[in-house]
Amino acid sequence: MGEWIGINRRARRCYGFDEVALVPGDKTVNPKEVDTGFEIAGKKFKVPILAAAMDGVVDAKFASEMSKLGGIAVLNLDGLQCRFENADEVLEKISKASPQEATALIQTVYTTPIKEKLIAKRVKEIKRKKGTAVVSCIPTFAEKFSKIAVGAGADIFVIQSTVTTTKHVSKEYKSLDLAKFCKNTKIPVILGNCVTYETTLELMYTGAAGLLIGVGPGAACTTRGVLGIGVPQVTATVDAAAARDYYFKRTGRYVPIITDGGMNRGGDICKAFAAGADAVMIGSSFARAKEAPGRGYHWGMATSHVNLPRGTRIYVGTTGSLKEILFGPARVDDGSQNLIGALMTSMGSLGASNIKQMHDVEIIIAPSIQTEGKIFQVGQRVGMGK
Repeated sequence: MGEWIGINRRARRCYGFDEVALVPGDKTVNPKEVDTGFEIAGKKFKVPILAAAMDGVVDAKFASEMSKLGGIAVLNLDGLQCRFENADEVLEKISKASPQEATALIQTVYTTPIKEKLIAKRVKEIKRKKGTAVVSCIPTFAEKFSKIAVGAGADIFVIQSTVTTTKHVSKEYKSLDLAKFCKNTKIPVILGNCVTYETTLELMYTGAAGLLIGVGPGAACTTRGVLGIGVPQVTATVDAAAARDYYFKRTGRYVPIITDGGMNRGGDICKAFAAGADAVMIGSSFARAKEAPGRGYHWGMATSHVNLPRGTRIYVGTTGSLKEILFGPARVDDGSQNLIGALMTSMGSLGASNIKQMHDVEIIIAPSIQTEGKIFQVGQRVGMGK
């Protein structure tokens, strides 16, 4: 499979959201009667969309509000919320920095050490408001931070890095034993990120409760430009879903996959579910919420790297409340609001009563899906032409 790109070298064609479309089937369903819920580690959530663990998106207040609306927001333990008692002051400075100053400022503020007491404090702030406390950190700090977070009442722990594998090689430091970590941690563990069938399968055998799928597709991420790595999200999700289904047949344990990044409209989210996702994780759409701490700005987790930033600060604006972004009414014309309404309507039109039935929807290669008949929208930069 693949095309020749030179002597003795073949390359596989892979696909992103803008290159495919979903085909309506032979039945339709009342959108009000579809089930958008997803389950992870025995817990069910009615909103299958996770807010990404980024400082411009999630703080304790945002996580609590997301919980009230039926979803999950992931708090970054490596971020500003656990480095500064008053992170809001720092976020204000970042929002006021010029584009030329932004990366240097972000690099500087992230050199402030993480304060372990703030980890417990932030988790307790979420739990005090009866929220689901889901927290994230890089593998280096996972063993130490997980104990603090669990002790404070965290519900789910996420280990996240640019690329996660079970075979990390290093002479400089001891790598984290993921299987041992998942076994010993008293709460469910989500691992990420990965994009291939083989790695997805190997990570499932660690005992992870879920996996994040995606390398470099985020709106504020520059990993694909800086490092040249990544797989378009439709192909990455399809491959990961195949591994999930094979693993389920072999073990009887269903491990949900969460497509992480590359989606900023309702249609992208619908395509992710058709490709096989059980849930999705997004950042930029939620960075637009009034409740988001970034004041309309958004930056990736690797933006702060002191030597090789792999992200940038972008301005997405503040367009509405978190409730409007999830459930409407939509006040913008670009598909970035009422994401659940869009998903329900798409499911109804496709004849899918639940998320797992979305996995069986026909997908076609359709590069003209964004432009066909849209000449006025493109010319006037409205709707799909933005």
